[in-house]
Amino acid sequence: MVRLAHHERHRKIDLTLVEQLKIAMLSVHSCPVGKLGSKDTGGMSVYIRELARELGKRGHTVDIYTRAHDPVEERIVQLGDNARVIHLQAGEVEPIDKLAVYSHLEDFACSMEDFRARNGLRYDLIHSHYWLSGWVGRRIQRWWDVPHVIMFHTLGAIKNAIGVGECEPALRIMAERELVRDCHRIIAATEKGKEELVSYYGASPEKISVIACGVNLELFRHLDKEEARRNLGFNGDNIILFVGRIDPLKGIDRLLMALRRLDTIQNLKLLVIGGDKDSLPEVERLQRLSQSLYIQDSVTFTGIVEQKELPLYYSAADVCVIPSYYESFGLVALESLACGTPIVATRVGGMESIINPGQNGYMVEDNAPLRLADRIAALLWQKQVDKKSVDSIRASVDGFSWSNIAEAIIPEYKALLANS
Repeated sequence: MVRLAHHERHRKIDLTLVEQLKIAMLSVHSCPVGKLGSKDTGGMSVYIRELARELGKRGHTVDIYTRAHDPVEERIVQLGDNARVIHLQAGEVEPIDKLAVYSHLEDFACSMEDFRARNGLRYDLIHSHYWLSGWVGRRIQRWWDVPHVIMFHTLGAIKNAIGVGECEPALRIMAERELVRDCHRIIAATEKGKEELVSYYGASPEKISVIACGVNLELFRHLDKEEARRNLGFNGDNIILFVGRIDPLKGIDRLLMALRRLDTIQNLKLLVIGGDKDSLPEVERLQRLSQSLYIQDSVTFTGIVEQKELPLYYSAADVCVIPSYYESFGLVALESLACGTPIVATRVGGMESIINPGQNGYMVEDNAPLRLADRIAALLWQKQVDKKSVDSIRASVDGFSWSNIAEAIIPEYKALLANS
């Protein structure tokens, strides 16, 4: 085990003298520059990447440490000014199941400390994302003697309470409980997320700050709908869109059942964006369900779409649907609205703070197919009657820029350092 001698330990900064922070950010199992929509790469990766870039623009230094998973990936990837991703070897350099990453966490922590020492780096704080990163963050915090901030993004206890998909192991629940106890600060994306930390893990409410997630308003913007449709090969269709990982928790099967109830709507198409080879069994299950519902000709599974291409799909769609059983926040909702496309979503994550019913979409209590179908039909009808203003829909998420999110997080960092 690598440990720092007492004289090598980080000296706490005097915030009156130093305004620029040096942040070690951890995303051990999921690479922030990986392919979005694959099994373990989703909203969390977007969050980390965009936050790091915004912090870097403000002169703060952010190093994101992640596990090397691809032999052709550069070891260090520059994200922007003062922000970079550093790939560390821990186990074979290949994709592995995220639970299997657990057995390599000690090696990852040692590799991280070796990299820091060889490059003469010093950090003011650690910001971990997800419980696997939190495990490393807690270990490193003890070596460096700096504050440890964590954002869980999802919680194992909540997933198990929902009972959809794979059961989360007791190892994860135990680790999350210990991290809640030992970390210095927790960032939750919603008030509901804060309540869940208190209820399921006994977290102290005073330790938790609620800061929403954001959206890149420069990338996600409205494109001409008809031109977007021509580019994608659609003409005169009613288009429903799903974007995300292909996972049972996302409720895609409930959306397919809802589609069956919309059979009176002409030229209806559902595009399902996301999924890689690891998602193939779930995709095949959903394709079989489509066939059994006789809607297979109306459903297209596109696979992964590069993020820079997503605005084309959002702009072409009439409605984006988020039928999830569980979301820690729901970045897809912000992306769709930023492109001027209304949403239908279950009451999960940050939807209550995003959706203005009847203005930019609708929220349903659960993903019952009848409820989803009713709200989807309402938006398709509104499209035909009043051509809802894309400008007003986009304006509803102006406050969620990543610039605003970074400005909210920086005071949390500084307050933690001032009190440490």
